[in-house]
Amino acid sequence: MLKFRPVFCLFSFLLLCSSSVLVSAQRSRTRGSPWQTLSGNAPLVIARGGFSGIFPDSSLYAYSLAVQTGLPNLHAWCDVQLTKDGAGICFPDLRLENASDIDNIYKNRQKTYDVNGVSTQGWFSVDFTLEELAPVNMKQRIFSRAPNFDGTLMQILTVDDVVSQTKPFGLWLNIPHDAFFGQHNLSMRGFVLAVSRRVIVDYISSPEVGFLRSIAARFRTGRTKLVFQFMQPDDVEPTTNQTYGSLLNNLTLIRTFASGIIVPKSYILPVGKDQYLQNSTSLVVDAHKAGLEVFASTFANDAAFAYDYSYDPVNEYLSFIDNGKFSVDGVLSDFPITPSETIDCFAHLGKNDTVQSNILVISNEGASGDYPGCTDKAYEKAVSDGVDILDCPVQISNDGVPFCLGSINLRERTNAAQSDFSNLAITNPDLNIEDGIFAYNLTWTQIQTLIPAISNPYSNFSLFRNPKNRNSGTLMQLSDFLAFANTAPSVSGVLISIENAAYLAQKQGLGVTDAVLEALSTAGYNNQTTKKIMIKSSESAVLTKFKSTTNYDLVYLIDEDIRDILNSTILQIKKFASSVVISKRSVFPTERAFLVGETPVVPKLQAFNLTVYVQFFRNEYVSQPWDFFSDAYVEINTHVSYMEINGVITDYPATAARYKRNRCLGYKDIPLYMTPVQPGGLLTLMTSQFLPPAEAPSPVLTEDDVAEPPLPAVIVRPNTTETGPGTTAPGPTPANGGPRTLIASTILCGIAILLTTFVLC
Repeated sequence: MLKFRPVFCLFSFLLLCSSSVLVSAQRSRTRGSPWQTLSGNAPLVIARGGFSGIFPDSSLYAYSLAVQTGLPNLHAWCDVQLTKDGAGICFPDLRLENASDIDNIYKNRQKTYDVNGVSTQGWFSVDFTLEELAPVNMKQRIFSRAPNFDGTLMQILTVDDVVSQTKPFGLWLNIPHDAFFGQHNLSMRGFVLAVSRRVIVDYISSPEVGFLRSIAARFRTGRTKLVFQFMQPDDVEPTTNQTYGSLLNNLTLIRTFASGIIVPKSYILPVGKDQYLQNSTSLVVDAHKAGLEVFASTFANDAAFAYDYSYDPVNEYLSFIDNGKFSVDGVLSDFPITPSETIDCFAHLGKNDTVQSNILVISNEGASGDYPGCTDKAYEKAVSDGVDILDCPVQISNDGVPFCLGSINLRERTNAAQSDFSNLAITNPDLNIEDGIFAYNLTWTQIQTLIPAISNPYSNFSLFRNPKNRNSGTLMQLSDFLAFANTAPSVSGVLISIENAAYLAQKQGLGVTDAVLEALSTAGYNNQTTKKIMIKSSESAVLTKFKSTTNYDLVYLIDEDIRDILNSTILQIKKFASSVVISKRSVFPTERAFLVGETPVVPKLQAFNLTVYVQFFRNEYVSQPWDFFSDAYVEINTHVSYMEINGVITDYPATAARYKRNRCLGYKDIPLYMTPVQPGGLLTLMTSQFLPPAEAPSPVLTEDDVAEPPLPAVIVRPNTTETGPGTTAPGPTPANGGPRTLIASTILCGIAILLTTFVLC
């Protein structure tokens, strides 16, 4: 595999980069199925304030990053405000304190003005000359995004600055408040006409009918297109005093002064109160019939998603540009890298298209991002999504039945805490689990009465998975899982995970390894060569036992984050395993959700001919460090193209399977939006006081961490009699003598990527 090494470059170097890559990407867009846009060309990507998902909106860094990582015909969006002396600045809000530090620079210069009938207090551009704004710096305006660049000097830019300093292919000027500036004797019309003589303006949009009508005659011919911006349906347009919802019914009128419309994406694909998609409207088709282009806005990778998209922003973009019925003519995004890759790499891509990356896609409890893990529904979805290896983390019931479930603690994956078995909650110090209801304390018959529950690892961020199906599906015995996988022709193998084997043998009298061996033999897996059989465990003794009796692919799980591994440790691992699973932080360590570099773990393991898989890849944007742009494909690509890992373990197999067929990886010149990021690159753009605090380094894995005594013999169990749905064989004594309440756990992660993080030349 060709290894891509990202290089950190200065802005000036980025802006002067070779055109060969850009030309290649431009050509690639036009191949494949025809587009259903008005022109028949690929949709435009419009970067709202540049790459405003990472850097302060409308800052130099934001525009530069967008230009360098987007499609070669990317358009830069500028919300135009006018200063007291008539200069046009790019600024995302009428109130300057919402996206700059002006309130600290000029503490006593706030004013109160009428804005479209609403009394509004703040700092306004009409009260400052351009020279007075020189010491003011941009800052992040959305509190959920990283504020770490607020200390970096980024002055307010004029329209001319954006063009001269970042050189976007196309320029889109948005005029949101013409009426307000007119009240202050400032002519937005005059400014737009003047600036269009100095620079090429491709699009001018406004939510005000009067403004567009006032300039329509001057732009009726030529390159510049006028676009009417729709606000929320119940908002009132100031010129006509009609709601935007009512104006939508008169597209013929809009066509008299504009060649296109820009609408919030909900105008096209509405989302119900339950956060699921409703039927698409006819807006795009109707507008195209009226001769109007349609641009969709409000796209952001870190915003609320319809559950239908499985937290995959590429899925969302595809529903607007590649749905078989229509395509919008462009999308306005805070994260322009994602629509760029969607258009060039993933649109019109089928599940049978050529595989460009030979990584293994391994499920984590099936498609556990969409259904309760380890249920028939999760496994069926994983197969449909294109998974290569289907996994089963094995637990064992009190009567010795092995079954698939992601935790030995039933209350983490089922409704056990709300069932008749809630009185079995105990604390197990051997397993370091408080208030657990353990699989080994219930028979398989009892476990079958439980209702599976979807895992929500980011519920503390109010990110929940597929609520409509949160309890769908049925748990499966290992034997049923093996039969299902055997009949799925697209599945190349199975991965069986075994944990707590020594504890179960010594303390509970349950031989989970023997049960797995028997199930595989009974299912006929010992006598076939079509399916790959992988046994994974963090217990070296488990793998040693399998090595002595089978020829399976043995996978050692390093279940802690590490910063390095000794050569002697690797030699020890090779005695019982041929593959290793490590965490993402063992590849790219992070501090407060920023990448701080890379470890030598992957190349070291591979140098000893060990295959390396990495876990867990998830679509929720908070699961990704900021450096990856809140984009699961950027994260996967950096691990695969930069560190050359051999496979991914994922809750969302559809995303990883789509990545494998990503056509951009087959180009002679890989476009910038499909090039790995530079680990730690974002940190170089922060001032010292805004750097994330250093964390204690992860340990180095030694031989002592790996070595284990052989598995103990399975103890003889005392006879037990099941007396009802809530009682069975006794487990460990509760620490406090009785059941306790569940202690919820939470996970914290981060998002996104950097402007100077890509291999350019």
